[in-house]
Amino acid sequence: MQLDIDVKKDGTTCLLAVRGEVDVYTSPLLKSRLGEAVDDGCLDLIVDLEGVSFIDSSGLGALVSGLRRVKERSGSLRVVCTKDNILKVFRITGLDKVFPIVSSAEEAAGF
Repeated sequence: MQLDIDVKKDGTTCLLAVRGEVDVYTSPLLKSRLGEAVDDGCLDLIVDLEGVSFIDSSGLGALVSGLRRVKERSGSLRVVCTKDNILKVFRITGLDKVFPIVSSAEEAAGF
């Protein structure tokens, strides 16, 4: 499965719209794009997972890595997700307590 990631930057805020499956094969791309966004000056990352049909532990690891990296610069990472199967993975792992999870990019930008 292919993973597509569109990045839109507005000042220090970056929206990463992710589409596809985030698994052991595709998570390095997500981790790389998150790192590139931080290196490009993004301090507020919004990761839109509305286009994601599946995420596994390696995908969650990529998000945690991105969070760690942006927090080193006093930034933040918020997740946009309304899909029950993806939210369930966040709840089971307890990462719903680590990442602010919102229902839209507009809501994430309003934090």
